Amino acid sequence: MVAHDLDPLPNPQGEVAPVAPPPRRARVLPAIAVVVAVLIGGVVGGVATSRLLDRGQPAGATATATTTTTAPLASAARAGSAAPSIQSVYIQDAPSVVTISTEVLGRFGRSGTGTGSGIVLDTRGDIATNAHVIAGAQQISVTFNDGRTVAATVVGSDSAQDLAVLRVSVSASTLHPIAIGNSNTVQVGDQVYAIGAPFGLSGTLTEGVVSGLHRSNPGSNAAVGNLIQTDAAINPGNSGGALLNVQGQLIGITESITSPVDGNVGVGFAIPVNQLEQALAALEGGGQ
Repeated sequence: MVAHDLDPLPNPQGEVAPVAPPPRRARVLPAIAVVVAVLIGGVVGGVATSRLLDRGQPAGATATATTTTTAPLASAARAGSAAPSIQSVYIQDAPSVVTISTEVLGRFGRSGTGTGSGIVLDTRGDIATNAHVIAGAQQISVTFNDGRTVAATVVGSDSAQDLAVLRVSVSASTLHPIAIGNSNTVQVGDQVYAIGAPFGLSGTLTEGVVSGLHRSNPGSNAAVGNLIQTDAAINPGNSGGALLNVQGQLIGITESITSPVDGNVGVGFAIPVNQLEQALAALEGGGQ
């Protein structure tokens, strides 16, 4: 088996890179008290397990309530109802996943292009992706789910962890931060979904399960032994995209594949979201 990063940079000739989530008076109204407690517990559980990295917004931007896009699915699942449908998860999270296009200057002044994915983190305009998606890029643009394309700048990049943060300057009201899950609770066999731009096909959804935990992929850019392995179809262009649990919460950033060919054979890897959270302070401070 040969390990591949999903989105290698263009070759020196400038060719496009190959598709290489006080007590009630029980004695007076016991039944009502139980019902109220259950309802309150469901709401609190949903909020506690569906976090948003909403740390700020651009100057002059209009603030909007972003938690309402994610709390209903998470709280419903925690209240014991059936898991949200795949369609519901996609509707909720597709606006939070973007397509990243790069232009890289090659030899003799010729340029090549690359494609990857990214995840909206907050209303400030921060977008997470893989460091290898934007490495060496002279120009970076981000295309949103609704078709808008804007320029992006690099805030911070860490090649050792293969993580990077970009920033775009758009109205906070047009951004859809993703709900953050807890990758420490992920188990083998959990159903997962991936959203990204394989082969440049923006907003592509694939489905699978967690195939393994604490994996290493020697050929990837992430020199870590804590990757999440999944059989959800992941291909070049998915790098920097979202790996979601059934509540639609981000649990990983899709990063690489292992394959004898430059395509999916059911062995993909994602960086746990908890690792991204730990790296954010340094990345947003301009870490390299």
